[in-house]
Amino acid sequence: MKVSRNAVRNIVFVFGPMVLASYVVGVWRMDDPMELWGGIPESWISLNVMCMFIAAAGFLITWWKLLFGWDAAVVEAIGWPWDGEVSEGGHRRILIAFLLILIPSMLWLELTRMHIQHDSLLTQWIVIANLWLVVFGNILLILFGWSAWSGGADGTDILPLLGSLMLGIQIIVNDGILWVWLYPW
Repeated sequence: MKVSRNAVRNIVFVFGPMVLASYVVGVWRMDDPMELWGGIPESWISLNVMCMFIAAAGFLITWWKLLFGWDAAVVEAIGWPWDGEVSEGGHRRILIAFLLILIPSMLWLELTRMHIQHDSLLTQWIVIANLWLVVFGNILLILFGWSAWSGGADGTDILPLLGSLMLGIQIIVNDGILWVWLYPW
C-alpha cells in the first residue's frame, strides 16, 4: 500500500491536536488530576513537565524534517535499519510510527482514569500496554531516523534522529519506564 506524504501530514495534523484535546478533557474529567502522576515524587513533577516540552519540540523537529524539510522521494526510500536497500515505503513506515505514538497517547489519560475508578489487574495491564504501544512507536521513529542518518541520503541530516530521541526522553524513560514502575498499582 502506497502512502503519500500528504496523507501522513493530514493524519498528524488531525491526530496531534486530538492528543492535546484528550489531555485537556481528561484532566477536566478527573476528580483529582494529581492522581495521574501516580507514584512520581512531587519534587520530580517540574522536571517531568520540562521533559514534556523537550519531547514536544523533538516531535515537531522530527515531523517537520520528515514531512516538510526533506524531499519526499528521499523519505520514501528510507527503510528500517534491518531492511537493507529499499526504494519505497518510507511514508508508510513513518505513518505506522506516528500512529503508534498518537492514537495510544489520545487514550492514555482516559484509560488511566478508568484504572483509578476500577483498580483491577485488567485495567492496569491495559494502561501499561497502551503506554508501551507509544514506546514502540517512538522506537520505530528513532530507528527510522537512525536509518536515514546512517544511510547518508542526499538532503538528510541527523535532526529527525535527535528529535525522536528528545521525544524518547518523555515517552520511553518518563512514561514507559518510570511512570509504569512508580505508579501505585
